[in-house]
Amino acid sequence: MCMRFLIIFGLTAAFTFGVWITPACGQDPAVVNSKTIRVRFENDRVRVLEAILPPGSREQVHSHPAYVIYVLAGGRYRNYAADGKITEGTFQTGDVVYRDPLTHAAENIGDKPMHFILVELKSEVASGTSARH
Repeated sequence: MCMRFLIIFGLTAAFTFGVWITPACGQDPAVVNSKTIRVRFENDRVRVLEAILPPGSREQVHSHPAYVIYVLAGGRYRNYAADGKITEGTFQTGDVVYRDPLTHAAENIGDKPMHFILVELKSEVASGTSARH
């Protein structure tokens, strides 16, 4: 009886601790934020996401490879970086922004929906061909 309790307790503790310390890196934004982000196109070179972030909403933590953002409807945001740093800023409609790979969550702190197209860049294809022309 005592051994059974210890095994169950140990497994429960290990599972809880494992979930608690599991890093968010690698979390797919289209999966963890499926209500606000959807995949519009994907091939072996890029993945194109459409994101609509309503006022007051905050995304779940997720990761991106290097990517480009095209802002269809701007607004004020708060960004929560994986290292704990919190920043605020404004996207203007029409902005185009390049970002290196990152893990983060974003929050719309404005009063209007923000709307983005994100183009995530994938690694070059193993064949050695380049996307540059």
